[in-house]
Parts: sequence; C-alpha cells; structure tokens
Amino acid sequence: MRQQFLIPSLVMCGLILSACEKETEEEKVERTFQEINVIDETNLNEVLLTASDPNEAVTYFQGATSKNPDRIDLQRGLAISLTRAKRTTEATSAWKKVTTMSGANNTDRVEYAGALVRGGNWNQAKAVLDSIPPTFETFKRYRLEAVVADSRKDWKSADHFYETAVGLTTRPGGVMNNWGYSKLTRGEYSEAERLFTEAIRQDRNLFTAKNNLVLARAAQGNYSMPVVPMTQVERAMLLNTMAISAVKQGDVSTAKNLFREAIATHPQHYDEAVRSLRALEEA
Repeated sequence: MRQQFLIPSLVMCGLILSACEKETEEEKVERTFQEINVIDETNLNEVLLTASDPNEAVTYFQGATSKNPDRIDLQRGLAISLTRAKRTTEATSAWKKVTTMSGANNTDRVEYAGALVRGGNWNQAKAVLDSIPPTFETFKRYRLEAVVADSRKDWKSADHFYETAVGLTTRPGGVMNNWGYSKLTRGEYSEAERLFTEAIRQDRNLFTAKNNLVLARAAQGNYSMPVVPMTQVERAMLLNTMAISAVKQGDVSTAKNLFREAIATHPQHYDEAVRSLRALEEA
C-alpha cells in the first residue's frame, strides 16, 4: 500500500522537475532573444553612425535616447550624429551631456572640446582640454590644442601642438595646412609656403592648401603658378585668387593680367573673374 502512495508522489515530483526544466529552457530562449536584440541594435547603431544622411541617424538616436536616457552609448551616438549633421549647437549640448554621464572617457571630452571649437567657444574649449590628463595623447586632441592656441595667439604653444599632431597621424596633410595658415596669419609667409607645399605633397587633392599656397606666394610678391598637381579648373581658380591678392596689394596691372589668364584658362564661363576684371577696367 505504501508503494501505491509513493507512485503518485514520484509522478508529482517528476512533473515538478519537468516544469522546472521547461521554465529553464524558456528562460534560456528568452535570454537568447535578448542577446540577439542587443547584437542587432549594436549593428544598427554602427550602420546609422556611418549612414549617408546623418539626419536620419539623429532622428533614430533621439528616439532611442528618449526611451533609454541613461545609456551612454545611445547618447554618444546622438552626439556623433549631430556633429556629422553639422548641427553644432545641438552637438555641443549633446557632447556636454555625454561627458557628465557614468562611463564618459577622455575621448568624449575631446569630442566636446571639438564641438566647442566649431561653435567658436574658444575659452570653454580650452578649459575642457585642460581638464584632460596630459598622458592622453591623440592626434585629434593635439590638433584642437593647436587651433585653440592659435585663437589665443600663443604661437609657441601652437607650433608645439601642430608638430605633435603631425607625428601622431599617417595623413598629416590637413593639419599641415592648418599650421601653414597659422603661419600665414602671423606674416611668416615663407614658412607658410613650405608647410602648404608639404600639405599638398601629402594630399594632392587638398585644394584649400593649394589656394593658401598661392596666397602665401602672392604675399611675397610672387605671382607665378606653383608647380603642384592641379586640374584646369583649379588652375583658373588659383589664378583668380592671385589676382585678388594683387588687388589687395595695390598691384592693379598684375591683377588684370591674372584675371584675364584665369578667364582664358577656365574651361567654362568664369563669371567671378569676368566681373572682377570688368570692375577694375571700369574703375
């Protein structure tokens, strides 16, 4: 008789164990789906951060952060997207928020300083950069340090930071162009010319460096075209830049010849040069 009572008990225990096993399996399945969702979300975040339309990413991250305001990865994604969309005021606020959150790092602070620089908040940008330990050495940090030093006319520090930044990148063309422009504003034209030439050697498609190069040469009274790679359209535009420089220096005769050459060089109608030449001839 005791055995008859034991059998139902054993069956009941078996059912309970089966239920426990079933529940455990369900939990495993649920965890698996949660993991898949996290992976999918991570991939989506990465895709949106490199999407061709940054405003789409802004919309996505605005929605995501409204649902999960404490997630720094989403707040960071919003700040990056706003920066890419050139929405500087919003990006500055977004990066400021990121830097106050748990998990914020020195890279976030550098990005915040960059947003402040783009907004022209030089003093605040310097304060943020000063708060970053000197042991945190990155190209972007020192490039920002350089332009902030430029804004303060602290030329010695600017040169130091530009030189450091050049050594921290394999593509120094852009920072060399900035350094050259710094020299140009100081009136150090020959040194500026050297840096612009170096920038073009590093990146032959950097038109701003080519334009700055002819400005540096014109400031020294040299109106000959530099020997650098250029398209026909670029050549016409550089001739136009030199002509404008000649006008500013009071060399009207040279300016007229340069405008005429720019017009003749351009493969299409060069309205800007035509109007400038006409204004000089009618003066």
